[in-house]
This record gives sequence, C-alpha cells and structure tokens, in this order.
Amino acid sequence: MSGQTLTKAHIVDAIYKKTDRNRAEIKDLVETTLELMKQAIKKDHAMLVSGFGKFEAYDKNSRRGRNPQTNESITLPPRKVVVFRLSRKFRAELNPQE
Repeated sequence: MSGQTLTKAHIVDAIYKKTDRNRAEIKDLVETTLELMKQAIKKDHAMLVSGFGKFEAYDKNSRRGRNPQTNESITLPPRKVVVFRLSRKFRAELNPQE
C-alpha cells in the first residue's frame, strides 16, 4: 500500500479478508473503535495504545499571525491540537538501525 493513504474503507477490506464477518459488521466495529478513541482523547486528553503510540490533546494559546493574502496582522484564537508520539517499540521497528 505504498504511497497511498490508509482509509477506513481499506481497514474494513483488510479485516473482511481475514475474517468471516460481513462488511457491514466490520464497518460498524471500525466506526465504534474510532468513536471510542475520539471520546477518550476528548475526555482524558490522551489515549495510549501499547506497542503503537500515544495520542495527546493539548490547548494551544492564542497567537499572532498574518493573513498571507493581505499581509494583515491577525490574532489566531486558542484551540486544541492532537499530537501522536510513537512508542519506543514501534519506533525501533521503523528505524531498525538505531
């Protein structure tokens, strides 16, 4: 799957090929899993998946910026951002020479 973005449809197809469940069931399971992940990040501001990594949400303060079309100075409002940090195990798999 090199060079392509992994989509929910790709995930559903991959699971479908490895199981005896129908696509509708698998799609519901994938949607439920993603919803649980979103709720965990919203509620706890973090979600750890052992051997994979950690998703963390944090508040970003308002900051000065500029409109690139008009070059006008603007203040960007505060917002939440999510970052992903690889686990050591996964990082070692990606970079075996380290």
